[in-house]
Amino acid sequence: MAEKIDDKEYPKSPSVQESFAQDETAGDIYHGEHKLVRQLKNRHIAMISIGGVIGTGLFLGTATSLERGGPVGLLLGYLAVGSITYSVMISLGEMVAYLPIPGGHIKLAERFVDPAFSFTMGWNYWYNWIIVLPAELSAASVLINYWNHSVNDAAWITIIMVVVIGINMLGAGVYGEAEFMFASIKVITITGLIILGIVLDLGGGPDHDRLGFRFWKHPGPFVQYDGFSGAKGRFLGWWAVMTQAAFSYIGTEIVAIAAGEAKNPRRNLPKAIRRVYIRILLFYIGGVIIIGLLVPSNDPGLNLGSGTAAGSPFVIAIKRSGIKALPSIINACLLTSAWSAGSSDLYTSSRALYGLAAAGNAPRIFLKTLSNGLPVASIVFCSLFSTLAYMGVKSGSGKTSRRKVFGWFSNMTSIAGLMTWFGICVTYLRFYKGMKVQGYDRTQLPFASRLQPFAAWYALVFCIVIAFFSGWATLLKGKWVTADFVTNYLPFALFPVLYAGAKLYYWRQGNSLYWISAEKMDFVTNIAEIEADTYDDPPPKNKLEAFWAWLM
Repeated sequence: MAEKIDDKEYPKSPSVQESFAQDETAGDIYHGEHKLVRQLKNRHIAMISIGGVIGTGLFLGTATSLERGGPVGLLLGYLAVGSITYSVMISLGEMVAYLPIPGGHIKLAERFVDPAFSFTMGWNYWYNWIIVLPAELSAASVLINYWNHSVNDAAWITIIMVVVIGINMLGAGVYGEAEFMFASIKVITITGLIILGIVLDLGGGPDHDRLGFRFWKHPGPFVQYDGFSGAKGRFLGWWAVMTQAAFSYIGTEIVAIAAGEAKNPRRNLPKAIRRVYIRILLFYIGGVIIIGLLVPSNDPGLNLGSGTAAGSPFVIAIKRSGIKALPSIINACLLTSAWSAGSSDLYTSSRALYGLAAAGNAPRIFLKTLSNGLPVASIVFCSLFSTLAYMGVKSGSGKTSRRKVFGWFSNMTSIAGLMTWFGICVTYLRFYKGMKVQGYDRTQLPFASRLQPFAAWYALVFCIVIAFFSGWATLLKGKWVTADFVTNYLPFALFPVLYAGAKLYYWRQGNSLYWISAEKMDFVTNIAEIEADTYDDPPPKNKLEAFWAWLM
């Protein structure tokens, strides 16, 4: 059987209603007291997907990448990881557009792989976002130091923390509105910087210096990484960009976590997924090209490590051209970016914990919601970890220490994020096989890509390769750096350890050691409720509304 929605025949089993009625977990999530409410509008989902991409990684992290890889190494690194990001997103998009359920890819892993894999995916993802939350709060307080170095970091951390927690405690709708505003500022900022960068490169700045591709010639397209020379040095410089680029791109998958609270998900989610490549090309690839044209890789400002706008390649370029007023404006935009990131970190970590509880891999107390669908227990628990931001108020406040700490958090987040992407690809490949074996027509799904399953295999392999060789340069130096090794390889090693432990537990509970067979995969549960939430958007009344509908 099939049901026609949006002029498509979506796959549907004859036993949809019976299977849904018999599923206890579905009842908990959709009909019982544990229920998320769909409050996120199309424009919220669109901006959340953009806001997950644009952040401090692009504005500030590219300084380190340019210093290590040179302009061509920077560009190639972001192109490579951008292609992986796109492959992950079309894999994830195909699943969540068909099954936009609470818990996103965490719950999907339980359906299409096994409970142990869902356990591993969930706790890895939760860990990923819970360690970024205090780092973003601390970064926001440091940004304020750009204007006044005598401020009390602890006081600003407290103020920012209260706002971030307050936004999340007011519900998904308020979070969506806040993220819409924050993401709009990000988009305007990066678009303006790219346009300004083109003008400066062509000699339109106060100094009228036409740069062209000058810095690609001197100091050169690549950088010899950290004492190495020749092809090895250039390769390691490019490879160092890969890990940092992964840190910049991590967050695009937030749309899957938000899917359980999205209105009209089968229409809105495919729109957001289809436009991921535009955002990658426009904001990231366009941004790093401009950065490589405007700033030489040996500029001392790239190694400042202040954590403020002064360390941004865009600001360095603006100062070099003789423009004085813009750096403060950019710092203000970066402050809203860090604020937005903190809010998203808390939202994502709390929904990941909710998804873990929904899959039976966390205490059921975290399924507790208020009448407006707010998972209050999950938010309160995750909020407690924000207090870790106070750890760096006194110790580690120097520029060198702050740069090291940021590098450690960047490494851990990058590797944990890459392992999440690896898990998404594994889940998709199982989803793909199940669809094929059970006779579903993928072309009739709300979203489907012709690149599958090759894109999923490509992303799966390279996520592992990048994670495995992330600490390669440290090992080649011939000296042991404990902090670098641990931050690069702890999240990588933790994934198989968690999976093995969970697998043993579930096996002792009577579950099979094997993955769920393609013939037994569940493509039916929750479909009735999801289809009931699908409706036709009202037609635009004028050209302005038509443009807005196209844009969002």
